[in-house]
Amino acid sequence: MQALITLASFLATLGILVSFHEFGHFLAARLCGVRVLRFAIGFGKPLFTHVASNKTEWVIASIPLGGYVKLLDGRDRQQAIALADESEAFDHKPLWQHSLIVAAGPFANFFLAVLLFAVIYVSGAPQLPAVLKMPPENSVAAKLGVLEGDRVIGWQALSNSNSVPLSSEFEPISSWNALRWTLLNALTAETGFALEMQTPSGSRYIKTFLSKDLPQLSPESDPMLALGILPKPVPLAEWTELKLGPLDAIGFASDRVWVITKISVRLMAGIFTGNTSLKQLGGPLSIADMAGKSAQVGWQPFFAFLALISISIGLLNLLPFPMLDGGQLLYDAWELVAGKRISVSIQEQFQKVGFLLLISLSLLALFNDLQRYLSP
Repeated sequence: MQALITLASFLATLGILVSFHEFGHFLAARLCGVRVLRFAIGFGKPLFTHVASNKTEWVIASIPLGGYVKLLDGRDRQQAIALADESEAFDHKPLWQHSLIVAAGPFANFFLAVLLFAVIYVSGAPQLPAVLKMPPENSVAAKLGVLEGDRVIGWQALSNSNSVPLSSEFEPISSWNALRWTLLNALTAETGFALEMQTPSGSRYIKTFLSKDLPQLSPESDPMLALGILPKPVPLAEWTELKLGPLDAIGFASDRVWVITKISVRLMAGIFTGNTSLKQLGGPLSIADMAGKSAQVGWQPFFAFLALISISIGLLNLLPFPMLDGGQLLYDAWELVAGKRISVSIQEQFQKVGFLLLISLSLLALFNDLQRYLSP
């Protein structure tokens, strides 16, 4: 039964995220007057095909590991475009419309993440209080004298030139989840911060964490553990509920997606600086495992998982690699600066390189998965 839930959750994850991504491309193309020849979910043999009145072919294929939108495009050597149809071809549209259509897919993923988080906040999300357990020995928090039972109620970022809070006003911290993302944002940005704390007796004090004292990101260690700010388990009856109106939920969700995006970009950049290991790269087995586990807990954790993966897909597609949307945006940037397009033959060579890179990354992610789940 658990295997069926995991498989169903994995297929639902891919179906929702891929469909939304490709629909972003589709919608932008139609708004720009480009004819969409095919909207496909999956690859391989078509299981379902429907041709709409606007001549778009809607396809669900047998291998649910992606999807694509095929546009009327004179650069495609397999397409013979009549003179009367050239006005609807992608390559006959202005450069800004090219970029809009390409960027619409990744940004649809960010928009979906906002919607998913907003639905959670509108429905009411249980929140673990930001009450801390005893910091590990030799952690930053332990050296500063943080004690078990202390609660974080406020946050303030510090500039690198300051060792004290800039004002007496702190940003309220409503839950451990909010504090966790705020801390990860500070750690990845290497920015110092001050926490307003409340003891079990009700007294308040401030602890300052200087940027020079923060633990460095490293593949071999957990920065949150080295920081020493960790949640204390509390009874469910003491949890609070975050329930917002639709507009407030969208604003709160947008802020959360922005913070997660910044953290994700820094972690991805860490692969090139050595702060993040390629061993942390997850593949389809990791996604399936997390999808199944989150779905079994409840729909809210599953929606939160979908939002996180949707952000990751959006960022991945914006990488400046051939075969990805970011590669096409890089071609557009070159055309904007140089005043001429990169030739189709050169783009085809780049596509081959990009294909090899993506296959290599996919195999590495799969290898990491196999080591995680099959190694003794």
